[in-house]
Amino acid sequence: MTDILIAEDQAIVRQGIKLMLETEPTFHVKGEARDGKEALQLRELYHFDIALLDIRMPEMDGLQAAKQLLQRFPSTKVLMLTTFNDEQYAIEALQIGVSGYLLKDADASHLIQSIKECLAGGLQLPSDVARKVVPHLLERNKPKQSALIHLTKRETDILCLVGEGKSNKEMAEELALSVGTVKNHISQLLDKLALRDRTQLAIYAIQNDYV
Repeated sequence: MTDILIAEDQAIVRQGIKLMLETEPTFHVKGEARDGKEALQLRELYHFDIALLDIRMPEMDGLQAAKQLLQRFPSTKVLMLTTFNDEQYAIEALQIGVSGYLLKDADASHLIQSIKECLAGGLQLPSDVARKVVPHLLERNKPKQSALIHLTKRETDILCLVGEGKSNKEMAEELALSVGTVKNHISQLLDKLALRDRTQLAIYAIQNDYV
């Protein structure tokens, strides 16, 4: 069972998201919050596998809540929900380290599939948002001198697939490896390249022409 936290200040929207999610038998909306502050309080009390956070909320917005959640509870995945197709929000969210950015007009099947892929290690970003966001991320981060860093053939394969947005399960199937082995390679890549998380690893792959 996947335990989910929803933080959204509009009750009718929050209930709508909950109803969509609970059409998936393995999903359980374990907590509901009206703002980021309540979301953090709930996470202090209960475990959640993933938190869906609206970006614009009173008291504490989604970006502030995401930053604190990821710092204090790194095992909890975070997906941002918004009606605002604004690249600046997406850039800030990805730099914090969230696992994805979804628009609220997504239907139930897309929302459920995005959560599943996020939990499997994938990075969720709508294609129209990605077209705006990736150039900004590339401008803000100077390319690393990858030629000075030796990567093994297997590490290179993993890096390419991370850049394509593949989940750990998808990479394991494509490379005929166990999911655990894929996770180990990703940890080694993060350490070798001095990167913080999977999002930075994907950006690195794009910057250095691995994708």
